[in-house]
Amino acid sequence: MNETSGATVLAKRRSKRIHIAIPVIVRFENGKAPIEERTRTVRVNAHGCSVRLMAPLETAQRVSLFNSATEEEVVCTVNFLGKKTGEPTEVGLEFAQPSPLFWRIHFPPEGWNPEDRKLPTTAASLSCPLPRR
Repeated sequence: MNETSGATVLAKRRSKRIHIAIPVIVRFENGKAPIEERTRTVRVNAHGCSVRLMAPLETAQRVSLFNSATEEEVVCTVNFLGKKTGEPTEVGLEFAQPSPLFWRIHFPPEGWNPEDRKLPTTAASLSCPLPRR
């Protein structure tokens, strides 16, 4: 990917991605029987996630994503398939309906710079007077 295409992809992102491993179950039908695979997210955002799966999926395929922590389930569409190498393949899943609360995470606002959280704070902002008794 060159710099121009990378900038274009970033400009198209609708919400910030957060790298976090949340236990999930991906469920779908392969025409013969229901399939269920337990995995963890690689990244999440307000519009979906990426996971690593052994299951054979196709782009535009519908799947269910079950959040093991909250016991909630949403319908998703496969919108990205990584290179198949015999290892679990990275799969991008997009919620059928935007569900920013599905992950129970507060996403950073647009334009947020992760470097800002590393800025030193002043001593004055850290001190707060104790209440008088």
